[in-house]
Amino acid sequence: MTQSAGAGPRPVSFLGEVRDAVTPRATLLVLGVIALQLLFIASYVGALHHPKLRDAPFGVAGPPAAAERTVNRLERLSGSPLDPRAVPDAAAARERIRDREIDGALVLDPGGTTDTLLVATGGGTSLATALERLLTGVEKSEGRALRVVDVAPASAGDANGLSSFYVVVGWCVGGYLCAAILAISAGARASTPRRAVIRLGTMALVALAGGLGGALIVGPALDALPGGFAALWGLGALVTFAVGAATLALQATLGVVGIGAAILLVVILGNPSAGGALPPPLLPPFWAAVGPALPPGAGTWTARSIAYFGGRDVTASLLVLSAWAVAGGAVTLLASALRHEDGRPVPP
Repeated sequence: MTQSAGAGPRPVSFLGEVRDAVTPRATLLVLGVIALQLLFIASYVGALHHPKLRDAPFGVAGPPAAAERTVNRLERLSGSPLDPRAVPDAAAARERIRDREIDGALVLDPGGTTDTLLVATGGGTSLATALERLLTGVEKSEGRALRVVDVAPASAGDANGLSSFYVVVGWCVGGYLCAAILAISAGARASTPRRAVIRLGTMALVALAGGLGGALIVGPALDALPGGFAALWGLGALVTFAVGAATLALQATLGVVGIGAAILLVVILGNPSAGGALPPPLLPPFWAAVGPALPPGAGTWTARSIAYFGGRDVTASLLVLSAWAVAGGAVTLLASALRHEDGRPVPP
C-alpha cells in the first residue's frame, strides 16, 4: 500500500535513530576511547601510587676503608634502594652530582659523629626527600647524625621542582594537538607529498612559537626556571616538533587511529614515566625503563639539566628527541609518497 500524498514521512524507530547516531565506525572509536581512558588510569596510578627508591646512583666519600665499609652496608639495604659507589672526596662527590652521574652522596666525617648528605633538589624534590629520609634512618641506626646540603637547589619559583616537567608537558600537548588538527582538518583527509611537506613546515613554525612562549613563561614571566633562555627555547621547539612529527607519521600510517596511538605514547606512557613528580629512581622498573626513550622523559631530563646543572648530561636525551623528530618527518613523507603513487584518488 502506498503512502497517501497528504501523509508525512514515516516516523523512524528508536533503534533506527540509534543506528544513525552511533555508526559502527563511531562505536569502534568510542571503544578505543574507553580503552585509552582505562590505560590512562592504570598507567598513572601504577607509576605514581607507591614511590620507592630503586638503585639510585649514590656516592660515598671519606677515608678509603670507611667509605668501602659504608658502601657495603648500603648495598645490603633491603630492596636495593641505592646503587652506591666510593668517590675520592667531597669535592668529587659534588662534581658528580652536578654532572648528573649520581643523585646524592654521603660525606663521612671520621673524626666526628655527624656525616653530610649531598642532594640536588633541582633534579627532583621528591628524590632528594627520599634520600634524606633513607639516610637519616641508616645513620641513626649507626648512632650518627646527618647534615643535609643541597648542591643544586631548585629555585624559589620552582619549589617542588616540577616546572621543568610541566613546561615539557605543555610543549608535548601543543605538538600532538597541532598535528592532529592538521591531519584531520576539512579537506585534508588524503596527504600528498607536497601537503606533507607543508604540514611539517607548519609544525616547525608552531614549534618555534611554542618553544619561545614556553621559555618566556617559565623564565622572564614567572621566574620558575633559572637556566639559559635560548637553550630552553631550542628545547621547546625540538620537543614540540618531535611530538608533532611523530603524530603526523602515526596518522599517515594508521589513519585517525594514529592520533590515539600518539596519545598512548605521549600522554599515557610518556607523562607518568617522564620523571616529573617522581624521578626515575622512584618509579617502578617498567616506567623507569621506558621514560628516557619517550619525548616527555627526554624533555624533562634536558630541561632540568639546563635549569640546574649547567646543561650537563643532555646528549642522550637530545638524541632521543632528534630521533623522534627525524623518524616522524621521514615516515610522514614516505607514507604520503606511497599513497600518492599507488593510484588512489587524491582530492584537489
